Amino acid sequence: MILQPLLDRIDSQARRHIGQGKVADYIPALARVPAERFGMAICTLDGELYCSGDAREPFSIQSISKAFALAMAQQRYGDELWQRVGKEPSGNAFNSLVQLEFEQGIPRNPFINAGALVVVDALSSRLSAPVHAFLEAMRLRSGNPGLRIDHKVADSEYEHRFRNAAMANLMKSFGNFRNEVDEVLRAYFSYCALSMSCVDLARAFSFLANGGCCVVTGEQWLSRLQTQQLNALLFTSGLYDAAGDFAYRVGMPAKSGVGGGIVAVVPGRFTVCVWSPELNCYGNSVAGIWALEELSRALDLRLF
Repeated sequence: MILQPLLDRIDSQARRHIGQGKVADYIPALARVPAERFGMAICTLDGELYCSGDAREPFSIQSISKAFALAMAQQRYGDELWQRVGKEPSGNAFNSLVQLEFEQGIPRNPFINAGALVVVDALSSRLSAPVHAFLEAMRLRSGNPGLRIDHKVADSEYEHRFRNAAMANLMKSFGNFRNEVDEVLRAYFSYCALSMSCVDLARAFSFLANGGCCVVTGEQWLSRLQTQQLNALLFTSGLYDAAGDFAYRVGMPAKSGVGGGIVAVVPGRFTVCVWSPELNCYGNSVAGIWALEELSRALDLRLF
Protein backbone atom coordinates (compact mmCIF):
# COMPACT_ATOMS: atom_id res chain seq x y z
CA MET A 1 0.00 0.00 0.00
CA ILE A 2 1.28 3.50 -0.84
CA LEU A 3 1.90 5.40 2.39
CA GLN A 4 0.92 8.97 1.47
CA PRO A 5 -2.68 8.24 0.40
CA LEU A 6 -3.06 6.07 3.50
CA LEU A 7 -1.86 8.86 5.81
CA ASP A 8 -4.18 11.33 4.10
CA ARG A 9 -7.14 9.02 4.65
CA ILE A 10 -6.23 8.37 8.29
CA ASP A 11 -5.81 12.10 8.87
CA SER A 12 -9.30 12.81 7.56
CA GLN A 13 -10.93 10.06 9.59
CA ALA A 14 -8.94 10.65 12.79
CA ARG A 15 -10.21 14.21 13.04
CA ARG A 16 -13.69 12.79 13.68
CA HIS A 17 -12.38 11.65 17.07
CA ILE A 18 -11.45 15.19 18.13
CA GLY A 19 -13.80 16.25 20.90
CA GLN A 20 -13.74 12.86 22.63
CA GLY A 21 -10.85 13.67 24.96
CA LYS A 22 -9.47 16.52 27.03
CA VAL A 23 -6.34 18.60 26.64
CA ALA A 24 -3.98 18.27 29.63
CA ASP A 25 -4.86 21.11 31.98
CA TYR A 26 -2.88 20.19 35.09
CA ILE A 27 0.06 21.86 33.33
CA PRO A 28 -1.38 25.32 32.61
CA ALA A 29 0.90 26.00 29.65
CA LEU A 30 -0.43 22.86 27.90
CA ALA A 31 -4.05 23.77 28.53
CA ARG A 32 -3.75 26.54 25.93
CA VAL A 33 -2.86 24.21 23.03
CA PRO A 34 -5.65 24.19 20.37
CA ALA A 35 -7.54 20.91 20.70
CA GLU A 36 -8.28 20.53 16.97
CA ARG A 37 -4.67 19.90 15.92
CA PHE A 38 -3.74 16.58 14.28
CA GLY A 39 -0.53 15.57 12.55
CA MET A 40 1.20 12.38 11.50
CA ALA A 41 4.63 11.59 10.05
CA ILE A 42 6.46 8.44 8.98
CA CYS A 43 10.23 8.17 8.51
CA THR A 44 11.42 5.06 6.66
CA LEU A 45 14.83 3.45 7.04
CA ASP A 46 16.01 5.01 3.77
CA GLY A 47 15.09 8.48 5.07
CA GLU A 48 11.86 8.88 3.10
CA LEU A 49 9.32 11.07 4.86
CA TYR A 50 5.52 10.96 4.61
CA CYS A 51 3.39 13.59 6.38
CA SER A 52 -0.19 14.65 6.93
CA GLY A 53 -2.01 17.47 8.69
CA ASP A 54 -0.08 19.42 11.32
CA ALA A 55 2.97 17.14 11.13
CA ARG A 56 5.43 20.06 11.05
CA GLU A 57 3.95 22.04 13.94
CA PRO A 58 6.08 21.81 17.12
CA PHE A 59 4.49 20.65 20.35
CA SER A 60 5.65 19.75 23.85
CA ILE A 61 6.99 16.19 23.73
CA GLN A 62 6.58 15.62 27.49
CA SER A 63 7.06 11.93 28.42
CA ILE A 64 8.24 10.98 24.94
CA SER A 65 11.52 12.47 26.17
CA LYS A 66 11.82 9.55 28.62
CA ALA A 67 12.63 7.12 25.82
CA PHE A 68 15.44 9.29 24.52
CA ALA A 69 16.81 9.95 28.02
CA LEU A 70 16.83 6.20 28.63
CA ALA A 71 18.84 5.65 25.44
CA MET A 72 21.38 8.23 26.63
CA ALA A 73 21.62 6.46 29.99
CA GLN A 74 21.99 3.05 28.32
CA GLN A 75 24.94 4.48 26.40
CA ARG A 76 26.66 5.61 29.58
CA TYR A 77 25.74 2.90 32.09
CA GLY A 78 24.85 -0.26 30.21
CA ASP A 79 23.32 -2.95 32.43
CA GLU A 80 24.45 -1.10 35.57
CA LEU A 81 21.43 1.17 35.15
CA TRP A 82 19.02 -1.66 35.99
CA GLN A 83 20.28 -1.79 39.56
CA ARG A 84 18.37 1.45 40.12
CA VAL A 85 15.23 1.05 38.02
CA GLY A 86 13.12 -1.97 37.09
CA LYS A 87 11.88 -3.36 33.80
CA GLU A 88 8.30 -4.33 34.68
CA PRO A 89 4.94 -2.70 33.84
CA SER A 90 3.60 -0.70 36.77
CA GLY A 91 -0.17 -1.18 36.53
CA ASN A 92 -0.53 2.13 38.36
CA ALA A 93 -0.77 5.77 37.33
CA PHE A 94 2.44 7.25 35.91
CA ASN A 95 2.77 9.62 38.90
CA SER A 96 1.84 7.17 41.67
CA LEU A 97 3.86 7.09 44.91
CA VAL A 98 2.26 3.98 46.40
CA GLN A 99 4.28 1.41 44.47
CA LEU A 100 7.50 3.36 44.99
CA GLU A 101 7.11 3.22 48.78
CA PHE A 102 6.21 -0.48 48.71
CA GLU A 103 9.24 -1.35 46.56
CA GLN A 104 11.70 0.67 48.65
CA GLY A 105 12.53 3.43 46.22
CA ILE A 106 13.17 1.31 43.11
CA PRO A 107 10.81 2.50 40.34
CA ARG A 108 9.01 -0.24 38.44
CA ASN A 109 10.22 0.96 35.00
CA PRO A 110 11.98 3.95 33.38
CA PHE A 111 8.82 5.38 31.80
CA ILE A 112 6.77 6.16 34.88
CA ASN A 113 7.74 9.50 36.41
CA ALA A 114 9.77 8.03 39.26
CA GLY A 115 11.78 5.88 36.85
CA ALA A 116 12.39 8.79 34.51
CA LEU A 117 13.61 10.88 37.42
CA VAL A 118 16.14 8.18 38.31
CA VAL A 119 17.31 8.12 34.68
CA VAL A 120 17.77 11.92 34.64
CA ASP A 121 19.54 11.70 38.02
CA ALA A 122 21.90 9.11 36.52
CA LEU A 123 22.57 11.34 33.51
CA SER A 124 23.20 14.30 35.82
CA SER A 125 25.99 12.29 37.46
CA ARG A 126 27.75 11.71 34.12
CA LEU A 127 27.01 14.95 32.23
CA SER A 128 28.28 18.38 33.22
CA ALA A 129 25.40 20.05 31.36
CA PRO A 130 22.57 17.47 31.11
CA VAL A 131 20.03 19.84 29.55
CA HIS A 132 22.42 21.09 26.89
CA ALA A 133 23.57 17.53 26.11
CA PHE A 134 19.98 16.36 25.70
CA LEU A 135 19.03 19.28 23.48
CA GLU A 136 22.08 18.88 21.23
CA ALA A 137 21.49 15.13 20.93
CA MET A 138 17.90 15.71 19.82
CA ARG A 139 18.93 18.43 17.37
CA LEU A 140 21.52 16.14 15.82
CA ARG A 141 19.34 13.06 15.49
CA SER A 142 16.28 14.91 14.24
CA GLY A 143 18.34 16.88 11.73
CA ASN A 144 16.78 20.09 13.08
CA PRO A 145 19.30 22.51 14.65
CA GLY A 146 16.46 24.88 15.53
CA LEU A 147 14.89 22.69 18.21
CA ARG A 148 14.31 24.56 21.45
CA ILE A 149 13.04 24.07 24.96
CA ASP A 150 9.83 25.93 25.77
CA HIS A 151 10.82 27.54 29.04
CA LYS A 152 7.26 28.66 29.76
CA VAL A 153 6.19 25.01 29.79
CA ALA A 154 9.23 23.99 31.87
CA ASP A 155 8.57 26.77 34.39
CA SER A 156 4.89 25.86 34.53
CA GLU A 157 5.76 22.26 35.33
CA TYR A 158 8.29 23.33 37.93
CA GLU A 159 5.69 25.46 39.66
CA HIS A 160 3.53 22.33 39.95
CA ARG A 161 6.42 20.02 40.84
CA PHE A 162 5.27 18.81 44.24
CA ARG A 163 4.34 15.21 43.43
CA ASN A 164 7.50 14.69 41.39
CA ALA A 165 9.53 16.28 44.17
CA ALA A 166 7.90 13.90 46.63
CA MET A 167 8.94 10.93 44.46
CA ALA A 168 12.51 12.17 44.21
CA ASN A 169 12.79 12.80 47.93
CA LEU A 170 11.28 9.40 48.71
CA MET A 171 13.85 7.73 46.47
CA LYS A 172 16.59 9.80 48.11
CA SER A 173 15.48 8.50 51.49
CA PHE A 174 16.06 4.96 50.16
CA GLY A 175 19.48 5.90 48.74
CA ASN A 176 18.38 5.77 45.09
CA PHE A 177 18.92 9.42 44.20
CA ARG A 178 22.40 10.93 43.97
CA ASN A 179 22.05 14.60 43.02
CA GLU A 180 20.21 17.62 44.36
CA VAL A 181 16.50 17.05 43.87
CA ASP A 182 15.79 20.54 42.62
CA GLU A 183 18.54 20.41 39.98
CA VAL A 184 17.32 17.07 38.64
CA LEU A 185 13.73 18.31 38.55
CA ARG A 186 14.79 21.34 36.51
CA ALA A 187 16.57 19.09 34.01
CA TYR A 188 13.65 16.63 33.88
CA PHE A 189 11.11 19.37 33.18
CA SER A 190 13.39 20.85 30.52
CA TYR A 191 13.52 17.48 28.76
CA CYS A 192 9.72 17.26 28.84
CA ALA A 193 9.35 20.84 27.61
CA LEU A 194 11.33 20.27 24.42
CA SER A 195 9.25 21.36 21.40
CA MET A 196 9.35 19.01 18.42
CA SER A 197 7.09 18.22 15.49
CA CYS A 198 5.92 14.82 14.29
CA VAL A 199 8.55 15.05 11.56
CA ASP A 200 11.31 15.78 14.09
CA LEU A 201 10.29 12.91 16.35
CA ALA A 202 9.88 10.35 13.57
CA ARG A 203 13.40 11.16 12.42
CA ALA A 204 14.97 11.34 15.88
CA PHE A 205 13.62 7.95 16.91
CA SER A 206 14.58 6.22 13.66
CA PHE A 207 17.40 4.40 15.47
CA LEU A 208 14.77 2.29 17.25
CA ALA A 209 13.61 0.85 13.92
CA ASN A 210 17.12 0.51 12.52
CA GLY A 211 19.04 -1.67 14.96
CA GLY A 212 20.34 1.33 16.92
CA CYS A 213 21.61 3.27 13.89
CA CYS A 214 20.22 6.79 13.38
CA VAL A 215 18.79 7.21 9.87
CA VAL A 216 19.56 10.96 9.84
CA THR A 217 23.23 10.79 10.85
CA GLY A 218 24.21 7.20 10.08
CA GLU A 219 25.62 6.94 13.62
CA GLN A 220 25.35 3.66 15.52
CA TRP A 221 23.82 5.13 18.64
CA LEU A 222 22.91 1.98 20.57
CA SER A 223 23.92 -1.62 20.05
CA ARG A 224 21.40 -3.90 18.38
CA LEU A 225 20.81 -5.67 21.72
CA GLN A 226 20.25 -2.38 23.59
CA THR A 227 17.81 -1.30 20.88
CA GLN A 228 15.87 -4.55 21.21
CA GLN A 229 15.76 -4.07 24.98
CA LEU A 230 14.51 -0.50 24.70
CA ASN A 231 11.81 -1.52 22.24
CA ALA A 232 10.74 -4.32 24.58
CA LEU A 233 10.30 -1.81 27.39
CA LEU A 234 8.34 0.52 25.11
CA PHE A 235 6.05 -2.37 24.18
CA THR A 236 5.31 -3.33 27.79
CA SER A 237 5.39 0.08 29.51
CA GLY A 238 5.44 2.92 26.99
CA LEU A 239 1.81 4.02 27.36
CA TYR A 240 1.57 4.20 31.14
CA ASP A 241 -0.94 1.79 32.63
CA ALA A 242 -2.72 1.46 29.28
CA ALA A 243 0.26 -0.26 27.63
CA GLY A 244 -1.50 -3.62 27.54
CA ASP A 245 -4.54 -2.21 25.75
CA PHE A 246 -2.30 -0.43 23.24
CA ALA A 247 -0.32 -3.62 22.61
CA TYR A 248 -3.59 -5.48 22.05
CA ARG A 249 -5.05 -2.85 19.71
CA VAL A 250 -1.96 -1.60 17.88
CA GLY A 251 0.84 -4.11 18.49
CA MET A 252 3.86 -1.78 18.22
CA PRO A 253 6.45 -0.48 20.70
CA ALA A 254 5.53 3.14 21.46
CA LYS A 255 5.93 6.07 23.84
CA SER A 256 3.28 8.67 24.53
CA GLY A 257 3.31 12.07 26.22
CA VAL A 258 0.61 14.26 27.73
CA GLY A 259 1.38 16.86 25.07
CA GLY A 260 -0.65 14.56 22.78
CA GLY A 261 2.21 12.93 20.90
CA ILE A 262 2.86 9.22 20.40
CA VAL A 263 5.94 7.77 18.68
CA ALA A 264 5.66 4.14 17.52
CA VAL A 265 8.26 1.80 16.05
CA VAL A 266 8.01 -0.81 13.32
CA PRO A 267 11.42 -2.53 13.57
CA GLY A 268 13.09 -2.94 10.20
CA ARG A 269 10.60 -0.63 8.44
CA PHE A 270 9.90 2.83 9.90
CA THR A 271 9.05 5.05 12.84
CA VAL A 272 5.79 6.97 13.02
CA CYS A 273 4.75 9.92 15.14
CA VAL A 274 1.19 11.12 15.60
CA TRP A 275 0.02 14.19 17.50
CA SER A 276 -3.43 15.19 18.71
CA PRO A 277 -3.65 17.07 22.05
CA GLU A 278 -6.88 15.64 23.46
CA LEU A 279 -6.17 12.81 25.91
CA ASN A 280 -8.10 9.89 27.34
CA CYS A 281 -8.26 9.07 31.06
CA TYR A 282 -4.84 7.39 30.90
CA GLY A 283 -3.09 10.47 29.47
CA ASN A 284 -2.82 9.17 25.90
CA SER A 285 -4.02 10.88 22.71
CA VAL A 286 -7.50 9.72 21.71
CA ALA A 287 -7.22 10.45 17.99
CA GLY A 288 -3.56 9.42 18.02
CA ILE A 289 -4.29 5.93 19.29
CA TRP A 290 -7.09 5.52 16.76
CA ALA A 291 -4.77 6.62 13.94
CA LEU A 292 -2.04 4.18 14.93
CA GLU A 293 -4.54 1.36 15.26
CA GLU A 294 -5.83 2.10 11.76
CA LEU A 295 -2.27 2.30 10.37
CA SER A 296 -1.44 -1.03 12.00
CA ARG A 297 -4.56 -2.66 10.59
CA ALA A 298 -4.08 -1.27 7.06
CA LEU A 299 -0.42 -2.35 6.84
CA ASP A 300 -0.66 -5.47 9.00
CA LEU A 301 2.07 -4.17 11.30
CA ARG A 302 1.49 -6.16 14.48
CA LEU A 303 4.62 -7.85 15.75
CA PHE A 304 2.91 -11.17 16.47
